[in-house]
Amino acid sequence: MGQRAVSFILILLLLVLQGQLWLGRGSLPAVSRLVSELETQQQHNLQARQVNEQLVAEVRDLQEGLDMVEEKARRELGMVKPNEILVQISK
Repeated sequence: MGQRAVSFILILLLLVLQGQLWLGRGSLPAVSRLVSELETQQQHNLQARQVNEQLVAEVRDLQEGLDMVEEKARRELGMVKPNEILVQISK
C-alpha cells in the first residue's frame, strides 16, 4: 500500500465524517431542530404545570370548603350521613 492509497483512504474517511456531520442523524441542522423542539416542549410543559397547580389549588379549596360546611351542618343542624348512627352524650 503506497502513500497515495493511504492519502486516498484518509481523504475518503474525512469526507464520510463531514457527510455525517452535515447530513447524518446527529448533524448540526438536526441537532438545532431538536433543540428548538425541546424549547417548545419545555414551554408547553411549564404552561401545563401552571394549569395543574391552579387546578390542585381549586380542588383543595373546594375540599376544605365542603369539609367546613359538613362540620357546621353536623354541629349546628345535627346532620347524619346514611349508615351513620348519631350518639349524643349529655352531661
